[in-house]
Amino acid sequence: MLPELLSNGLCSLNPHVDRLVLVCEMNISQTGAISRYRFYEAVMNSHARLTYNKVAAILDEESEEGEALRAEHSELVKPLKNLEELYYLLREARAERGAIDFDTTETAIIFNDERKIEKIVPRSRNNAHKLIEECMLAANVATARFLDKHDLPALYRIHERPTPERLDKLRLFLNELGLSVGGGDMPTPQDYQALREAIADRPDFDIIQTVMLRSMNQAVYSPQNEGHFGLAYQAYAHFTSPIRRYPDLLVHRAIRSVIRGPRQTNTVLRVEGAPVEPPSKWCPYTFEQMLELGEHCSMTERRADEATRDVESWLKCEFMSDKLGEMFEGTIASVTQFGLFVRLDEFFVEGLVHVTSLPSDYYHYEAEKHRLKGERTGTTYRLGDGLTVQVARVDMDDRKIDFGLGDEKPRPAANRVRAVVAKRVLVLKALVLKVMAQKRRGIRNLVVRSRPPVVAPGVPAMARANHHRIRVEHEISVISAGAQNSRWPGSGIRRSCPAEPAGQR
Repeated sequence: MLPELLSNGLCSLNPHVDRLVLVCEMNISQTGAISRYRFYEAVMNSHARLTYNKVAAILDEESEEGEALRAEHSELVKPLKNLEELYYLLREARAERGAIDFDTTETAIIFNDERKIEKIVPRSRNNAHKLIEECMLAANVATARFLDKHDLPALYRIHERPTPERLDKLRLFLNELGLSVGGGDMPTPQDYQALREAIADRPDFDIIQTVMLRSMNQAVYSPQNEGHFGLAYQAYAHFTSPIRRYPDLLVHRAIRSVIRGPRQTNTVLRVEGAPVEPPSKWCPYTFEQMLELGEHCSMTERRADEATRDVESWLKCEFMSDKLGEMFEGTIASVTQFGLFVRLDEFFVEGLVHVTSLPSDYYHYEAEKHRLKGERTGTTYRLGDGLTVQVARVDMDDRKIDFGLGDEKPRPAANRVRAVVAKRVLVLKALVLKVMAQKRRGIRNLVVRSRPPVVAPGVPAMARANHHRIRVEHEISVISAGAQNSRWPGSGIRRSCPAEPAGQR
């Protein structure tokens, strides 16, 4: 970010003050596609400084606060409503394109008057946030097309498809749940989004989404356009934040080299009589220099993210320092060879339950299944399971929090238990429908019994559910075979299925 004197002053769109801007003007069709775009330099005078919450209230017809704001900013209501309609068009185009739409939880730290953390709460995103996001995405796409069309040395924002190794780990995890991601070795964003939509109503949605996110690569900056996998764009660049991202500033320089240069194009608008300047004045970079800048900016972005996490970790340690010995409910957020990272449900603070703090056993780390499993007892600690933990140690210097177990037994995610029940219900419904269909074809006195699974004690709930599913599906196939073979007795069909561990299917 530029110094505050610039970012909140000369470079900030303060209300009723003229500011120099670089404009991306776009025509959006009824299908949400960018049909035309052009760039030009201009002077802007903002009519009001609105927050996201204020805009959301204005757009909400039933909001009492919105009624007062609509009266105060009556001249802005119609433009904001038009923008909201545009947002819905862009969202439909996004869905049609197959962009991956992950729904993650971000947190906000609330400070008191003494500058200490008062609470940590989930950050909500309203339609105003999403509206601005879609408009920014559209501007970034138009920018990338402009750079590509004019073959300018600048930085694209690229996001490569998942590597085969990460895909293998994801598929091993999904197989445990009876799920899969399409596309073979080359899945598309549509394949990921299809899976995301398939799990949207599942109780274990958060767990599966977390593993999906971890299978993906990190986006980086590069002068070579390779598209953006997550957003399903063939070309994407950053244009909207030149006061806090250097790649955006480099993109602005590239665009200005065309606006003020001699090249004739219908994608820029020039001030009449403006002097023509050599492109090298604004964009004096070679491809090799831009490649180096891309690597540097990608590195500094990761460094900035790490610095942000470091500060947040210190603040959270300070927040937890007076809670030593207290018990909290938490959820396993990550599983490693050396222990479990548990996120407290109340505060969204993570700490480590070291493997030596677990009940006495030899624990095997199963990376593809995201779990630690005891060799002797069979006790399993798995991603998404609930735990009762006690704050054992807070290290402000290392920014680490250690937890002990308040209850040795993990609580299998209620998500997963409900998913098992839902799966059984669906299978039984399919069975009933199959029986009814066969009866309508004249088969009488057909009796099919779905027996409860016979699985050894200690086998995880999901394995039991899978065994049950195999048995019922097998019996459904037997019914189908009986309908086609008159030699099958009509008085009843009973077949058993040999036990088959879930991990070997």
